[in-house]
Amino acid sequence: MSKPEKKTAAPATVEPIEDRLVVAIASSALFDLRESDRVFREQGPQAYRDYQQAHLHTPLGKGIAFPFIRRFLGFNQRFPAQRPVEVVLLSRNSVETGQRVFESIDHHGLDIRRAAFLEGNSPYPYIGAFQAALFLTANEADVLSATGEGYPAGLVMHSKVEDDLDDGALRVAFDFDGVIADDESESMFQQGLAAFEQYEVDRAHQPHQPGPMAPLFRKLAMLQQLEAQAEADDPGYEPMLRTAIVTARGAPTHNRLVTTLKSWGVSANETFLLGGIEKHRVLETLRPHIFFDDNSRHLQSPAGDLPMVHVPFGVANRVSPAAD
Repeated sequence: MSKPEKKTAAPATVEPIEDRLVVAIASSALFDLRESDRVFREQGPQAYRDYQQAHLHTPLGKGIAFPFIRRFLGFNQRFPAQRPVEVVLLSRNSVETGQRVFESIDHHGLDIRRAAFLEGNSPYPYIGAFQAALFLTANEADVLSATGEGYPAGLVMHSKVEDDLDDGALRVAFDFDGVIADDESESMFQQGLAAFEQYEVDRAHQPHQPGPMAPLFRKLAMLQQLEAQAEADDPGYEPMLRTAIVTARGAPTHNRLVTTLKSWGVSANETFLLGGIEKHRVLETLRPHIFFDDNSRHLQSPAGDLPMVHVPFGVANRVSPAAD
């Protein structure tokens, strides 16, 4: 009598990362590492390793990007079959000193599974390997290197961290020129407002080339399509994601903005054409969980409690003032 064939378990299915919206993040953006950094700067690498081991089971506090990341990962809970998003940790830590980071990830219930630990080296060259549409860090040198190589990277600016657990929405706001679009028009603005306006009016039906955050903006639109379908299937579904454009542009230069977004097949839920009004006036009402701007002078609020990200791209970071 022959023995029955031994059945082997089917290999676990690993979803292709290319099919997801991937955000790469450094531990310096996700958690509050100011005390750890102080130990490293003042006492050196060995003291830093000893400090992290001694505090291995002490969870790190929330960093600037934490509220954004927590809500972003919520899309996998809403759409478990598709699991449309992923967060990858890119860290300058070694895998040993990075243990505390993963302990903290587990403590806060964040579904982060993939990581790269570079033991002091810059993680930015691996943005492309993980197909990330965004890399967030508090390390300015890494951001400058990444954007210099054409990667979509942003520097989180220090602010108070507010994570309202009763607020289930995810609000993502963008500047337009030098962020979603390239800096062509900002370059023209250096010749004066009148020249800029005429330039844009003459090209109202000519789309801009994409800026560094265009891939992220487009992929967020894919998430909104998922939510739109969920709402069509269930009228009781409440969409989570809201996108906004907050730009110093006003009429009539807004027409080229509209042309650009239409050519990409995307739009924002809310668009603010401020015509030179300080952006913080709108942002303090909008309360985005993250706001991207290429001009650092716009990344300030009187209360210091808005999570802002500097995108060091284009003319706004070479010549001041800039159009947007």
